[in-house]
Amino acid sequence: MMLSTRSRLFLIAAVLTVVEAELPGTSSTNEINQTPKRRSTFVGGTLYPQASETRDLKRLDGIWKFRKSPTDPEYGQRNGWYEQDLEKTGPVIDMPVPSSYNDVGEDPSLRDHVGLVWYDRRFYVPHWWKTAGQRVWLRFSSVHYAALVYVNGQAATYHEVGHLPFEVEITDIVSYNTSNLLTVVVDNTLLSDTVPQGNIKDIFVGNSKIRQEQTYTFDFFNYAGIHRSVFLYSTPQTYIDDVIVNTDIQGLTGFVVYNITYKGTPRAQCFVQLYDKLGNQVTAANECAGLLEIGNANFWWPYLMHPEPGYLYTLKTTLIGSLGETIDTYSLKVGIRTVTWTNTSIYLNDKPIYLRGFGMHEDSDLRGKGWDPVLWVKNFNLIKWTGGNAFRTSHYPYAEEIYQLADEHGIMIIDECPSVDTDIFTDSLLEKHKQSLTELIRRDKNHASVIMWSIANEPRSANIRADAYFQKVVKHVKSMDLSRPVTIAIAQSHIADRSGQHLDVISFNRYNGWYSNTGSLLNIAANVADEATAFNIRYNKPIIMMEYGADTIAGLHLLPEYVWSEEYQVSLMSEHFKAFDRLRQAGFFVGEFIWNFADFKTAQTITRVGGNKKGIFTRSRQPKASAHHLRERYLALAAADTNSPPPESPYYVSDHLPFKHEEL
Repeated sequence: MMLSTRSRLFLIAAVLTVVEAELPGTSSTNEINQTPKRRSTFVGGTLYPQASETRDLKRLDGIWKFRKSPTDPEYGQRNGWYEQDLEKTGPVIDMPVPSSYNDVGEDPSLRDHVGLVWYDRRFYVPHWWKTAGQRVWLRFSSVHYAALVYVNGQAATYHEVGHLPFEVEITDIVSYNTSNLLTVVVDNTLLSDTVPQGNIKDIFVGNSKIRQEQTYTFDFFNYAGIHRSVFLYSTPQTYIDDVIVNTDIQGLTGFVVYNITYKGTPRAQCFVQLYDKLGNQVTAANECAGLLEIGNANFWWPYLMHPEPGYLYTLKTTLIGSLGETIDTYSLKVGIRTVTWTNTSIYLNDKPIYLRGFGMHEDSDLRGKGWDPVLWVKNFNLIKWTGGNAFRTSHYPYAEEIYQLADEHGIMIIDECPSVDTDIFTDSLLEKHKQSLTELIRRDKNHASVIMWSIANEPRSANIRADAYFQKVVKHVKSMDLSRPVTIAIAQSHIADRSGQHLDVISFNRYNGWYSNTGSLLNIAANVADEATAFNIRYNKPIIMMEYGADTIAGLHLLPEYVWSEEYQVSLMSEHFKAFDRLRQAGFFVGEFIWNFADFKTAQTITRVGGNKKGIFTRSRQPKASAHHLRERYLALAAADTNSPPPESPYYVSDHLPFKHEEL
């Protein structure tokens, strides 16, 4: 069973974590050299890899070799697939990295595969890394769901929970005189204690098990594979391990509070420099932890809230040796801003903000959840075209490059961990849930764009065990970060929910006119306003409507409006807008998020025509009528909230003068 395979992977991971196992090295061929070597394992990947004066970087993206595991999940392990090039073990196919593997082929058995798959490729390590005494690191930005990594036939590291990075030092495993073999075993199975959760059942024909079938309750396709870039990079022996930044504002002065941690044997001093957008140094310090003061600072502002949104400084950190030599350097972008909240409002730089947002997905044709810079540059252009200023990373952490783009464009992010439809609430699930948040916060803590943590989407929060469970989850988040509020996208009613008392902001999802009272527009505005008010009365906290919408087939036009038509989607949105405008005047409503930004793929069901069609853009990012409708609203809201004149219509209609007629 797949469960036994997962247990096997856990056992290997436990060995890697608890002991420094002595594993055989590699020769210049695929035969195993019996000389034992020690290697250290580090699972984290806190700092995004970069090249600098002291570091080098190579991407291992490209075409890898790929093979599905047979029905017996331990077959590849028993037959030593990790000890040799995968193509020597049997038939392989080409597989692009990064991408999901599901949509690359034409075989439904690949699209719907459940269980293990194998990837491999060869890589070279520059010889100068060895002569310079550099450490060698291997970093995966995301593998879904679990990954076991081998280098030259040696187990290097294991990681569970997709969408988050992990890395391992491989200095003592790699060869500098020949190519190195990198093998990755990927397991996409979701179980009752994975994040997110799922179930597995075996499919038999007669007495023969032919495959496994994955089921899950969340409404997006369980894409799998090596979804984001794979990095090979070097650091000095003594290296900067982490940089933590917090910012504050007093009047026109900005403050950057920083803390640098480093690893390695020599004692080092720190030199910190802060540069403005033009590359001019504005301040510096000689301590590994301290406070930088910037007079007349340029603050980080959201899009359409300031003439220069997304202003970023560069913080350059340097380790200095006892002889004054540079040991290591690392630079990161810093936005100076504050996030505060009360029981009615959220403030950015002491100004109240209203979120004009989107639920989204990492999802596109062919690539699935694979990182695609073309797609995401387009996404940000469309977010700004609509006048949006925020999105939620529904329902998992997105690629790090997306947060970098959000920082630069002034787009705010509600950063969500992978816990979807959380249920059962066991202790083992709680530990993995907390671990996913640990890795998320460590990764994203320095992004100015991240203004809120979302710790779950639509959990079964009416369950009596949800109260204590989410109390512990929130306590864990607060132990790591007190500078951002915490929310959950709640699907339970305000009466049944048992999680809201632990949160800072109440967010709720509701599909009036679609899943309830399908086709009826009559009571949407009243229902939305009443429910938001009821949540506020119960919890006395700011309220966001995190999801609302209707599936729409692009090009389907029906008048009078009818479900699935573009007209119905626009009409349903308008009814919600009426409620939102009423709530905006109530003093506690702080945001509206349409579901969804774009159409996306789901599991096959009779209620999904090629996937979820609630997007205001198609999967290929072409606008439906609803995109133009939402654009008019978001631009009007942005103008109203900054006391600016309302935007003009993008299309000329009329000069509004009466028709002139003269008799001859």
